[in-house]
Amino acid sequence: MATYRATADWSLKEGEDFATGRYSRGHSVTFDSGFEVPGTASPHVVGNKWSVPGAVDPEQMLVGAIVTCHMLSFLHIAREAGFLATRYRDEAVGVMTRREDGEMWVSLVTLHPEITYLGRQPTPAERDDMHHKAHHVCFIANSVKTEIVVEEVVAT
Repeated sequence: MATYRATADWSLKEGEDFATGRYSRGHSVTFDSGFEVPGTASPHVVGNKWSVPGAVDPEQMLVGAIVTCHMLSFLHIAREAGFLATRYRDEAVGVMTRREDGEMWVSLVTLHPEITYLGRQPTPAERDDMHHKAHHVCFIANSVKTEIVVEEVVAT
């Protein structure tokens, strides 16, 4: 159906010592659109000395992919249901834990969407149904083992 590409580019800098693990984890990630972002390992994994401030780590990119996929899926579902969304903001939180074998993984992502509508407001049941449908069709949610929970923040 479709192919997506991303190129990660890292190189050892002068004065770094790869053999002892004393090297920057800073790199670039270039997407097939041509957009490039600075990447790094998480400071939670390698410490501040070897991570790069202002760059995104793989765990952040995973949470970002999950939250944006759910948002885009939800907006489509809401439009088809006849609602007029005017804003969607979500401060998603990903949690990394240890598996039974001791390896780390992003085990949970909690979405906190706050959605503003013009005109008719969805009922709680309609909101839940739209989030359920959005989760069901989200390509990223269908691609990961991470548990994804939606806790919508309802504006009052």
